[in-house]
Amino acid sequence: MSFIIKLHPESDLTTGQVQTIIDQFNNKGELIGDGKRNVIKIIEVEGIKYNVKSFKIPNIFNKIAYKFLRKGKAERSFEYASKLKTMDILTPDPQAYVIEESFLFRRSFYISKQLDYDFTIRKMVDDPNCDEFENVVRAFTRFTFNLHEKGIHFIDHSPGNTLIKKNGEHYLFYLVDLNRMNFGTLDFSTRIKNFARLSAPDKMLEVMSDEYSKLINQPKAEVFKLMKHYADTFRNKLLRKKRLKKRLKI
Repeated sequence: MSFIIKLHPESDLTTGQVQTIIDQFNNKGELIGDGKRNVIKIIEVEGIKYNVKSFKIPNIFNKIAYKFLRKGKAERSFEYASKLKTMDILTPDPQAYVIEESFLFRRSFYISKQLDYDFTIRKMVDDPNCDEFENVVRAFTRFTFNLHEKGIHFIDHSPGNTLIKKNGEHYLFYLVDLNRMNFGTLDFSTRIKNFARLSAPDKMLEVMSDEYSKLINQPKAEVFKLMKHYADTFRNKLLRKKRLKKRLKI
């Protein structure tokens, strides 16, 4: 078995160090999350912490697609992170991606610098009564508007995928889980639909729609109505999915 290793030009790692990380991945590092789907670990190399994501081995159809038709998740994550940095959008510093070579696509890894952050946007979704709620939500909305203005459609714009660091009175937003992104002009409907995966409570939708309507110069009532429609549609879709899974297990 051999590996394709691609380093970022500004990576602190060497090819040999990346190979060692992959060779020892199963036995070293601090596991983040439950590891049921993708396995994410924090691994330290010469006093520096790295976030190493091992993507789930794809099914046979995706194995063929990733081998012959399109780039795999690790490669896309690496390339999108590199592109975001050039566009002045924050994301943990990309270091490398690795693809395990075989007849068909197998394992792949994306490595970035581990980021120390204060919370994710999920805190606002789960606790609309927290002290920082309105300031954070308005700042997050402005951040999202900036993405849209730059032609960045972050498809997985969900609660756990925006890391937030406090910087005095300001907030810095970092995007993670980058393998699904599009670049190009976003129409009004696509912009508002991009908030749906947050599954935000109405209080949060009220603040986001108020802030976004000012930025895009559209009536708040129209923005709120569309934002709530997309949020409810996404939430109902998730509920149907859960019910179906429950029935299938039974």
